[in-house]
Amino acid sequence: MDARPEAKATSFVAVPTDHQSTAPQPAARDAVSPAGTGPPPPRRVPLLPLVVALGLALPVSVVCGAGIGASGIGWGEVLGHLWAGLTGGTITGEQISSYTIVWELRFPRAVLAAVVGAGLSAIGVAVQAMVRNALADPFVLGISSGAAVGANAVLIFGALGALGVWALSAAAFASALLAMTLVYAVARTAHGLTPIRLVLTGTAMYYGFSAITTFMVFAAEHGEAARSAMMWLLGSLGGANWAAVPIAAGAVLAGLAHLGLSARRLNALAMGDETAAALGVDPGRLRRELFVVSAAVTGAVVAVSGAIGFVGLMVPHAVRMLVGADHRRVLAVAPLAGAILLIWVDILSRVVLAPTELPVGVLTAVIGVPCFVLLMRRRGYTFGGQ
Repeated sequence: MDARPEAKATSFVAVPTDHQSTAPQPAARDAVSPAGTGPPPPRRVPLLPLVVALGLALPVSVVCGAGIGASGIGWGEVLGHLWAGLTGGTITGEQISSYTIVWELRFPRAVLAAVVGAGLSAIGVAVQAMVRNALADPFVLGISSGAAVGANAVLIFGALGALGVWALSAAAFASALLAMTLVYAVARTAHGLTPIRLVLTGTAMYYGFSAITTFMVFAAEHGEAARSAMMWLLGSLGGANWAAVPIAAGAVLAGLAHLGLSARRLNALAMGDETAAALGVDPGRLRRELFVVSAAVTGAVVAVSGAIGFVGLMVPHAVRMLVGADHRRVLAVAPLAGAILLIWVDILSRVVLAPTELPVGVLTAVIGVPCFVLLMRRRGYTFGGQ
């Protein structure tokens, strides 16, 4: 848990002032240099074929998520159960057990993994543009650690027991919104929200909420409750069910729609506040919009999956390397890439040490750290994806 804030703390020197920016300048980068002046434009993967390929790979990955697991269920039976569930078909008495595993456990888990991965990746793009910091991710605002307080209150002390199966998600989302309000109140000044204050406030709140969470874990009277709390803190989709999908999916779809409509303004914001204002974009208003959207989507996905790190940090950079820094292109690819990535990471978490299940956040870190180091060492790579 200590590794995350340290990574964020080292990024402070990289945060520009309100009048400077180290973020990508899409319009400048995408322009073709005259002959003999400057380096040639970087090669980029064609957008349409990439989106089509990822769009086809996503449903295939979801089906694989429903079919791969510790229980040896044949693919023919898996496809039959999925068809029966989607069309309202019938099954035999002998198939009830396997149908429950496929349709009630694995399939909603794969769908939820796709939703969470898409949400974290898209919000990672938005947060990096909002604070103009290459090391920012959806958790830099302290929202996830705030959600952890509510979740641990349910897991350890049984708070909100009257809500039944909704208690965990409701408590995590409510505490995430409370953390969002607190961060906004502390970070806001007479001049609006500034990148440096958002990063500093979010990091400070992360430490504060983490201290409360740690105290709650140590105060747990039952070891199993503490273990469940640690699994949630490290990220897990083990509690996925169909009831959790609509709320998370609705929040993510609404966030993606807003970000898609704001892509041009994000390009302007990435070039600095003065440039954005000259292009007719109000940076203060846009930053407030991004803060609310990022906090709401992060709270919604963290409430159903726990704190899954590295997806929102790694995927945006990898996508920029493929398609460039234009947010219209990045936001078309990042959600699909993040959804597919998290589905397969979740599959690995179930089969690597089967029947024991690993926290998803552990595997995203194991995969993400070397991939991110290699990506950063790629010759010519910068924040903008060259």
